[in-house]
Amino acid sequence: MRHPRPPSPERSAELRRRFAEEARSERPDLATLCLLVGAEADGALDEAGLDAAQMELDRLAGQLPFRPGTPRAWAAALRDLLGGRYGFHGAAADYRRLESSLLHEVLRRRRGLPILLSVVWLEVARRAGAPVYGVALPGHFVVGFGPEFRPEEERVLADPFDGGRVLSGNDAEVLVAGATGAALQPSMLEPAAPLEVVSRILNNVRAWAAARPERSDVALWAIELALLLPAHAARLRYERARLLVQRGEFSAGAGELEAYADVVGAVDEAVAEQVRGEARAARAMLN
Repeated sequence: MRHPRPPSPERSAELRRRFAEEARSERPDLATLCLLVGAEADGALDEAGLDAAQMELDRLAGQLPFRPGTPRAWAAALRDLLGGRYGFHGAAADYRRLESSLLHEVLRRRRGLPILLSVVWLEVARRAGAPVYGVALPGHFVVGFGPEFRPEEERVLADPFDGGRVLSGNDAEVLVAGATGAALQPSMLEPAAPLEVVSRILNNVRAWAAARPERSDVALWAIELALLLPAHAARLRYERARLLVQRGEFSAGAGELEAYADVVGAVDEAVAEQVRGEARAARAMLN
């Protein structure tokens, strides 16, 4: 199995500039953002590779029937093409692979996490003119077909991780209960914006790295990309600071901890003082 290697510092800086620019554009492009994440993870993904991935999405879209009709017909057409003909699906083992969160690798292997397989469904369907959107169910991402903002009209859910199986009855309730033990709420079925999808992908990458302390490099770039999104949790700055300390970058980590303490001190001085204590401990490691 080939382990992705990081790009050069110069290439990484350029990728991050483009990522931030795309994330702040009027209509962020989901495929572009996901591919830039992939290029940050995998230095072998050059400009030709980025273009090839976009062209593959175009090629797949070109093989869909011309405007199948109803949302259910669209869902069935995507299932038959991507899940059936091309074999895109997921399995439990895919959760153990970083490649399962990288769009270019998912296109190559036709395997991935639910959210990355859903990105394939979304981008292929969008290119073909389908009324499609992502649905960020807790613990399991799926795809919706139908008008986003007219819930009174037919809307159909499909599960790309299961080869695009069209959900029926209480399938969505079962997925949510199986993942979290909670009941399905109507708000969980709201369309997920592209930046929400990208944020969730980066969270998955961070979770993957958290289980592998030797891959703190992956955790660091995932956090740093998340910080480039227009809306992000302030606590990410704290996570980044602690990660720098963990990686032995004590001075930089201490400085980041002190900066975070200054911010959080405006709302919770006790927490701020705790963080300052962490900063002092980090600086002591320099002696």
